[in-house]
Amino acid sequence: MARAHRELADVIERIRQEQYWFACQWRRLREYAHSRGVRLFGDLPIYVAPDSAETWARRGQFQLDAEGRPLAVAGVPPDYFSETGQLWGNPLYDWNTMSRDGFAYWRARVRHQLERFDLLRIDHFRALAAHWAVPAGAQDARAGAWHPTPGRELLGVLRGEHHDLPIVAEDLGVITPDVEALRRDFRLPGMRVLQFAFEGGGDNPHLPHMHERDSVAYTGTHDNDTSLGWYLALDDAVRQRVDEYLRCTPGAMPGALVRAALGSVAVLAVLPMQDILELGSEARLNTPATTQGNWCWRLAGDALSPDRAARFARLNAVYGRV
Repeated sequence: MARAHRELADVIERIRQEQYWFACQWRRLREYAHSRGVRLFGDLPIYVAPDSAETWARRGQFQLDAEGRPLAVAGVPPDYFSETGQLWGNPLYDWNTMSRDGFAYWRARVRHQLERFDLLRIDHFRALAAHWAVPAGAQDARAGAWHPTPGRELLGVLRGEHHDLPIVAEDLGVITPDVEALRRDFRLPGMRVLQFAFEGGGDNPHLPHMHERDSVAYTGTHDNDTSLGWYLALDDAVRQRVDEYLRCTPGAMPGALVRAALGSVAVLAVLPMQDILELGSEARLNTPATTQGNWCWRLAGDALSPDRAARFARLNAVYGRV
């Protein structure tokens, strides 16, 4: 380590300065946002990368071998997005160690993120009830199995530090009664995604009339196609259900889905920028279970206009979201 500090001194100093100036700039951004009545909603992935600073510096918090390689990795079983499941490859936590030290790592992680954001979404919240563990070296996620997680104990500790726990639960995918009970017991809003609403019958929980106040309504998430791209790719039967439910007419998408999200009783409504700009599949951000061509879309500097801002200000006012 001493030799690395000497040999990499310039690289280390550059990274230190980058992180310092990022922290300064982010603080100014947040102060400006607050001065305009805007809160920042951040994301907290449940797992971290195998080559992250956390995995290197806190090896005892993860299921690693003597060389620091994962013994088991994260993923999910076969689902809506992939027939073989999703093999993410993140190292799994050593939950027994975390429980013994009072979840010090998680307390520090949440505390740090709340210095940047006003509200956090825990991505893959269901792993706080049980997590899918895949043996290291497996070809796909089907080799995994569910293992219990002390999520109730963890959330209790976090609530002790943050009385009004500012967390949204990403409760999509295979959701079992214990996951729902965990979310409700800690009064954490869940997610409702309108692009998932039109498969099945009228009791689909993602349909607007099934939403609850204690939820966040999305037209689509970063893992979905844009709402226009999604609509154009629907088969005729599903598109007819969408049209009947939303009273769509030709050219009404994605505006009709945007209005449905804003009109939901959910405490928050989230609109991807691609839907605000009425973009098609060429602007899709991410396709799950793929490793190429993702996270490439960028917002052009001249994409937004005062007219569009005024229109969405009026929409938010109409639906009581100002």
